[in-house]
Amino acid sequence: MQDKKHISEFKADNQNIIENKALNFMEAMIPVVILMGLLAYNIFFVEGQEWLGTYTNQIILLLGGGVAAIVGFFNKVSINLMLSEIWENLKSVFIPVMILFLVGALAGTWLVSGVIPAMVYYGLQVLSPEIFLPASVIISAVISIATGSSWTTSATVGIALVGIGTALGINPGMIAGAVISGAYFGDKMSPLSDTTNLAPAMAGTDLFTHIRYMSLTTVPTIMVTLIIFSILSFTITTSGSADVSNLLETIYVTFNISPWLFLVPLAVIGLILLKTKPLIALGAGILLAAVFAFIFQPELLNSLGDSKLSSIITSIFTDTQITTENEKLNDLFSAGGMKGMLWTIYLILCAMVFGGIMDGIGALSRITNALLSVATTVFGLFASTVISCLGLNTIASDQYLAIVIPGKMFKKAFEDKGLAPENLSRTLEDSGTVTSVLIPWNTCGAYQSGVLGVDVSQYFVYAIFNWLSPFTTLLFAAFSIKIKQLNSSK
Repeated sequence: MQDKKHISEFKADNQNIIENKALNFMEAMIPVVILMGLLAYNIFFVEGQEWLGTYTNQIILLLGGGVAAIVGFFNKVSINLMLSEIWENLKSVFIPVMILFLVGALAGTWLVSGVIPAMVYYGLQVLSPEIFLPASVIISAVISIATGSSWTTSATVGIALVGIGTALGINPGMIAGAVISGAYFGDKMSPLSDTTNLAPAMAGTDLFTHIRYMSLTTVPTIMVTLIIFSILSFTITTSGSADVSNLLETIYVTFNISPWLFLVPLAVIGLILLKTKPLIALGAGILLAAVFAFIFQPELLNSLGDSKLSSIITSIFTDTQITTENEKLNDLFSAGGMKGMLWTIYLILCAMVFGGIMDGIGALSRITNALLSVATTVFGLFASTVISCLGLNTIASDQYLAIVIPGKMFKKAFEDKGLAPENLSRTLEDSGTVTSVLIPWNTCGAYQSGVLGVDVSQYFVYAIFNWLSPFTTLLFAAFSIKIKQLNSSK
């Protein structure tokens, strides 16, 4: 049975945080050390990173969860509690998993309808290599601010920008990094974003105070990001104008290209701006693309299957490959439909199992409390919060837990130091929200790599805004720049 004397539980915004007084720090770290060791072995010592087959990372996460469960058994944590936390975690990602399935279907239908080829066709003529990367940052930021969602941005303009940039011969990792940098800047600064609302709620401040205070670190970080991408744009080697002309001709011959095709993505973005639920907006985008495929690409649909309808169904559920005379376009004009999202979905589910068990045995709160105990200075408090957010993004595999748990654990410590709550809310976003996409098995990292078709290891170094943000917030803390005190008007 569960030892009721040692386990206590409280709820915060539908997230359970378990405290286990019997668990010590070393025991809490055992599953983390084993998980990180196995992942590191797979990354650095196994050629092709398929040590245990295609689903190596998923298996490693489950093994880490098994180790955590053993630690829990030794500390008298009931199996029912662990299973309960796993179930809560799995329920929390039901909507993201459904979105991933729809994004896979969206990519397939937007391909066969000509929407993605049209974006690439017109984009190649407008976005030159010299401005492509900074333009991608700005475009993604604008869409993300308007929609409040980095996920929606990647699933719409992000896919198109990766396609255009790839056709120009730009490194896909650079493109994905630019898209993600802009998308997460917009996500942080948008009052429509869930994390932007969650962080001030956890810290005890209001939404717009949080956004204004967060802009002090976020705006300089995005400016540095734009400068770096501008420099990169002038130093990269692209395929040149001759290749672009050939690409344009190939696209025009293969598809029926028309500006009317842009009605599909515009309709999806419009629905999201009207605050339509993502599942409905994406579903509408799939249906509209299917209709446009019948209207604009009848010959292509006949060439892909036994009938137009079967080609549409195939694009929704399984693999679609459109063959052209250009090998570069052959890679670009392929989609996996819902089937193509299964690897990412399995990764998210396994991460939720590991995170659920770690929370169930009280390991997450124990690790966070250990960081809190060494935060004796103001800078140490900020640093402990950053480390806690980074650690929870890695261990719990969920950006919401990386905001909720440190927000709850560190709130009183910030008050005791005489610091205004917006210091905490800004730090939670600067280190919790944006770094989630840098962890391959985190829900955000798995989603972005799956949607954009670029592995986290490829875009990590180019997601400049995301990894620079924690350093910026620590720099401000180290030099006491804009660190607002309680009852201060500054």
